[in-house]
Amino acid sequence: MYKTTAKIDGMMCSMCEAHIQEAIRKGIPVKKVTASHTKGEAVILSDQEIDAAQLHAAIDPTGYTLGELRSEPYEKKGFTLFGKR
Repeated sequence: MYKTTAKIDGMMCSMCEAHIQEAIRKGIPVKKVTASHTKGEAVILSDQEIDAAQLHAAIDPTGYTLGELRSEPYEKKGFTLFGKR
């Protein structure tokens, strides 16, 4: 699994966050996406690394501006029924 952090300019409120999240979900196969207008970014969890061109294709039509992308392997933390993962 991968965690991708995408800087996004233009988000001003929670409705902007929802708009970005919906656009990303529709354009890219993701496990989870969370956008924050205060941080100016979206955090995306996916099985595969996200292609920058795919992300641009999903976000550009919304009127927001995609900036820097950071991708890293991600392992879910926490406890299972039998103890720590």
